[in-house]
Amino acid sequence: MKKFALLLSVVFAAGVAMAQDAPKATDAKAPAQAEAKATTDTHAAKSAVKTHKVEAEVVSTDLAAKTITLKSETGDNKTAPVEGKAAAELKNVKAGEKWTLTCRDNEAGEHQAVIAMHKTPAAKATAAKTEKK
Repeated sequence: MKKFALLLSVVFAAGVAMAQDAPKATDAKAPAQAEAKATTDTHAAKSAVKTHKVEAEVVSTDLAAKTITLKSETGDNKTAPVEGKAAAELKNVKAGEKWTLTCRDNEAGEHQAVIAMHKTPAAKATAAKTEKK
């Protein structure tokens, strides 16, 4: 019985010793793994952002509020917030111009904000008029 108790004590002590050593080995790797996971999560979040492009006529802009009002295809005016690089481009926008906008959408596909904008080339509009004649 004494031999069994001694053997059980040794196994228990070895188990406790191993349990204490194991976290030390993984603690050194933990910051690297956490950083790698954070980088992966950031890339996944960026790629998960849904966007769509729309070509629209500008009705007005508000530099202070960082918003743009557009005329939709149905003729309704819609105001949208402008973010990021598009906010810097907002000062170059004039009413009546056609712009191609990249819009950020939420998970449900609803429009959230304008994140990029490029002026629609005048040649494209001229070519369309020429084809109609």
